[in-house]
Parts: sequence; structure tokens; C-alpha cells
Amino acid sequence: MPQTILLLQYDASKAAIVQELLATFNDGSFVIEWIRSCAGSLDRLNDRTKNVIAAVFIDLVLPDAKELEAFDRIFQASPHTPILVLSSPEREDIAEQAVQRGAQDYVLDDRLDSHLLSKALRNMLERAANAEALFIEKERAQVTLNSIGDAVISTDIAGNVTYLNQVAEVMTGWRGAEALGRPFSDVFRIIDRANPEHAVDPMAMAMRQNKTVGLTAGCSLIRRDGFESAIEDSAAPIHDRRGEVTGAVMVFHDVTEARAMTQRMSYLAHHDYLTELPNRLLLNDRLSQAIAAVRRHQQRLAVLFVDVDRFKHINDSLGHTIGDQLLLSIAGRLVANVRKTDTVSRQGGDEFVILLSKVAQAEDAALSANKILAALSNPYRVMEHDLQITVSMGIGIYPDDGTDAETLVKNADTAMLHAKDNGRNNFQFFKSDMNEHALERQSLESGLRYALGRREFELHYQPKMDLETEAIVGAEALIRWRQPGQGIVLPEKFIPIAEQCGYIVPIGRWVLREACRQAQRWLDADLAPIPVAINISAVELRSKDFVPGVRAVLQETGLDARYLEFELTETALMQDPASTIAVLRALKDMGAQLTLDDFGTGYSSLSYLKRFPIDALKIDKSFVRGLCTNAGDANIVSAVVNMGKSFGLRVIAEGVETREQLLALRAQHCAEGQGYYFQEPVAANEFAQFLESNSATTAAA
Repeated sequence: MPQTILLLQYDASKAAIVQELLATFNDGSFVIEWIRSCAGSLDRLNDRTKNVIAAVFIDLVLPDAKELEAFDRIFQASPHTPILVLSSPEREDIAEQAVQRGAQDYVLDDRLDSHLLSKALRNMLERAANAEALFIEKERAQVTLNSIGDAVISTDIAGNVTYLNQVAEVMTGWRGAEALGRPFSDVFRIIDRANPEHAVDPMAMAMRQNKTVGLTAGCSLIRRDGFESAIEDSAAPIHDRRGEVTGAVMVFHDVTEARAMTQRMSYLAHHDYLTELPNRLLLNDRLSQAIAAVRRHQQRLAVLFVDVDRFKHINDSLGHTIGDQLLLSIAGRLVANVRKTDTVSRQGGDEFVILLSKVAQAEDAALSANKILAALSNPYRVMEHDLQITVSMGIGIYPDDGTDAETLVKNADTAMLHAKDNGRNNFQFFKSDMNEHALERQSLESGLRYALGRREFELHYQPKMDLETEAIVGAEALIRWRQPGQGIVLPEKFIPIAEQCGYIVPIGRWVLREACRQAQRWLDADLAPIPVAINISAVELRSKDFVPGVRAVLQETGLDARYLEFELTETALMQDPASTIAVLRALKDMGAQLTLDDFGTGYSSLSYLKRFPIDALKIDKSFVRGLCTNAGDANIVSAVVNMGKSFGLRVIAEGVETREQLLALRAQHCAEGQGYYFQEPVAANEFAQFLESNSATTAAA
């Protein structure tokens, strides 16, 4: 498409001469539009419906505008359109002023020919094309620099700002127009946090070294309003065509969030996500450093391995949210009860390890352990629950029980397991023979994993007797584990391990089903209609599906709930009494009986006997054993019997082994008893025979 040349000329004869001269070299690449007034030219320049004007030839002698006024109006209307001034020799000074104001050139009337006009027009159009190309390139660069996420700033060789993109404006707080020409240090204030007194100027460094340089880690940019942000940058020198440095450009970006995230990730790599205590990794590092320190001074340190007793049932019954809140409270108490120089760490789950960085003697560790036991035993209020916990602790001493971090923690862990086997809620110092016990425990734990699936469990039954008539009034189902190659394993040896490892719930469900099935078989065989008692742990009692599970088993086996009895310990009842009462009442509503086992050995108050729907109390065998030889035990038995009567509860004495104990219990009017004096626990078929013989004897009497 041909380009349009605007000829602004009032004199028609002069206009004709110019058109004729232009026509001599026009090869169809342009067309000429002649306009005689300034106003008309302005209308044409502003008309967007027609072709854009490529160049303007203007004679400043016009009827509607004075000479330079006419030029200024045309130039303002289209400042990027090249203008050639046509002038008479006597007005050459006016033409020169027009050039100073923006005209490309001027031509005098007396020198006007086709060659001169051709050259002037060609030069004008080339310059305009070059200017347009340069503008487009600059605009493209501007858009690119403003669209990238990084900030860009440049300076000249003197270090004065020559450019800022929009991101740089935001980060420095300086608008580009304000910053231009200012010293770089005014606009871009940097502080090296590692060395605040050290002046930082990456642009000067890049120009001085004539290479790309970067800020040292830890540098911060101070915005104009004082806001501080961490940055990373890269500054490089700018060169001219000869390779000489003429300035510098720097690209930088905000790494505040990235640096905070890196620090957070580093923190989380060394700290527990829930309690924010040091984790296993950080503990090992601190323990190794502490060992090195005490080794140099021939001193001692201690490691306490702390495990929350029966914690799993809290998670299973009350949910992980409450379990997590409880762990947070425990962590807080542990930290509050050690020195600032000591370290409390969470190993995972309900396990904590405490580093006592310096102890004069082993007894110091024992004092700390007792302090911790006392602090943790106080009740916890978690949401709407009142919880009470105990912990088991193992203690390892450097250098006696290990000279490296791994061995010390491992031996403290072994001692903790020994504390659990010794009744929980205590601490034990590591002894070398504990490793043998730990191996045995590991073997039991490994075997338990598959025992249920391999049908290695069986139930034995021990009768409960009416102490006056010696008739059978009930039976207790007692689990036995026939471990391959090991023989019979008694429950006191494997049940604590099953509770800790999470196997107790499926094992308990098997016991419930098997005992109900057997009780129904005896009823179907017309043997004595007696209830069968099973022992329920705190973990089972608080599992969410315990009550529905009992209901399902009774329906499956067809057993009437009145022939099912649950025996629970005081410790099980006291852990979260509110939820326990709800479970016990649900069992009572089914028709089952409830017995409080091992009475006198726990820590419940008498007020709970009124709150819990208990049917019977079972006197612990430790008191029955000393009944005839120890006045204190005899008084306890008498008190329990009288207490049971006052609350309307049956009282059962367990561990009756001699005739003298039987007679003493009768004298105190204890209603029921069980023990080896009557019958040791036997398999179901042997117990059926005992039932038959006892029924016959009772009938004959």
C-alpha cells in the first residue's frame, strides 16, 4: 500500500511545483494529499478512518496560523510524523527554529529540485522507520521487563539510576521518574545482616570487576518506607560497542518467604511437628555433643526414656485430637521439670527422651525421674475430659551404660520396658541382664503378631464358688497362649505386650466370642446355668466399637447377656471416668454383670463405687494370701466385705488356696471365692466334668 504524504501549502502555484517535482521520482510508493490550511491539516492528521500520514511537507505561510504557531500545532498533533519545512530564503531563520522544535529538515524555495526533494523525503522516511523500529524494540523490552517476576534496575558509569522496572519500583518504594539520575545507593539500600557495618554495592563491584557478581547470602533490601525484605541478586556490567563499561544492570527478587520456608523446613527436620520439641535427629546430635563434653571432663550424664502407659487406648477411644492435646500437655510438664541445660525430645508416638546433660551421680537421675513421675501424675483437663496417666521410665547413665548416643538411648529404652513389666508408673536403671529380657520380649511380641491367625490361643476356666455351700456360682475365662516350641504362656506375661502393641483389642474380641460360645454350649448341655466372666482391659473398654461388638457377639452366639460378666480393674475405671460410666451403663442395659477386679490395689475413691454400676467386688489375692497370718490383711478383707455389703455388692475373694483361708472368709461372711483350693483353671472339657460332678455333689447334699 502506498504511503501518504501531506502537503500543507496555501500558495497553489508553489503547491503545483512541489507536486510536479515529487511526481518525477514517484514510483507509486506514495500519494500526495494537498491541504491549504492548518485547520484542515489538523483534521486530516486526526482522522483515523484514512491512511496514516507518513510525512508532512509544510510551508509555514498559512492564512489561519502564524508561522511557528502553525508548526507547533502540526507537531503536537502528530509528534512522531517526520516534517520537512518549505521556506523562502528570507524566512530561513524561521525554518531553522522549526527544526530546533522538532522538524526533520528544511528546504529553501531557490534550491528546490526533484533530487533534493527525493533525498529529503527518503531520509525522512528512513529515519521515521528506524525510530519506529527502535520504539517497538524499546516497548517490547519495557513490556518484557515489567511482566517478569524479578526486579530490574540499571545505572550509568557514574552509578546513577537510569532505569527501574515496575517490580523494582514496588520493592524499592521509588517511582521510576523519581529515581532517574539519583545515586544507586539512595534508591537501593542494602544491609548485610552477617556484617551490618559492611557497605554493599553490587553494581559498583560488577563495573569494577567487569563481571557478573551476586550478593552474599543474608542480605536485605530496605524499602523507602523502612520495610525490610530478604533478596537475592545478580549484577552485571553494561558495555558499549567498543567493549567499554558504560554502566551496570541488576536483577533481583524477594526471597523472604522462600528463606522463611527454608528455615521452617530446617526447623521441622530437627523438631517434632506436634510438640516442637527436638526430634530424634536433633537429640542424637545434642547427645553426641554432650557425651564429648563430659568425656573431656570425666563427668557423667543421664538419658531418661519416658513412655506414657496405656496411651494407645486414649487415641482409640477418645480420638487422636484429644490424644495430641494430651501429648502437648505432657511435653509442657516435662520441659517445666528439667533444667534449661537439659533437652526434652519426642521420639514419636507417646515416647519422650530426656537428656540430663550433667549428673554428679546416678542418684541425681533418680531424683529427676521421681520429680517427673510426680508432675505427670496430676490430672489433665483435655476438652471435656479429665484424664489421669502414668509413665514408665528407663534410665541409662554415661559411661556405665553406653559410650555413644545410640547405645545409651537403646539401653534406656530397654530399662523402660522393664519398668512396664514391673507394674508401670515407675523408673528402672538399666542393667546388663535386661537385654536378655528385652530379647525375650521381642520374641513374644513377634509371636503375638501371628498368634491369633494361627489359633494358638485357648481359654481355660476357673470356677467361682459359694463359700457357704461350695456350689459353683460362676466361672472366669482365662486366656492361655500355647506358643509353638515354648509351651503355655500365661497372660501376665503377654497381655501387657499385647496392650502396648495394639493386639489386645482383636485378642479381647476373640476371648469374648469364644467364652460366650462355650457358655451357650454348657447351657445347651443342661449343665449348671452360671455366668462366665472375662477380663476387659482399659484399652478394650475405650475402643469405639466395644459396646456394638459385645452386642454383635451375644446375637451371634445366642447367649443371654445375664450369663456374661465383665471384670475390670480400678485403674481401667479411673482413666476418663465420664466415658467409662457411659460404656458400663450400656453393658448393664444389655443385662451383663460387672465386677471390680483386684479391689484395694488401685487408687479409686469410694465415691466412684456409687457412680459406677458395679455388681461385685473382687478382693485381690495379695490380701487373701495373708488373711490367716497378717492382721493387716485380715482387717482389709473384713473392711472390703463390709463395704460391699453396705453398697449392696457381692464380694468375691480370689486366690483361695487353703482350708484355713476358706473358713476365715466364711467367718467374715464373704459370699464367694475362687482359687486353687477349689480348682485350678482347666480346659473347657475338663471344666464341664467339674460342673457335672459339682452339680451332683450339691444335689446330694
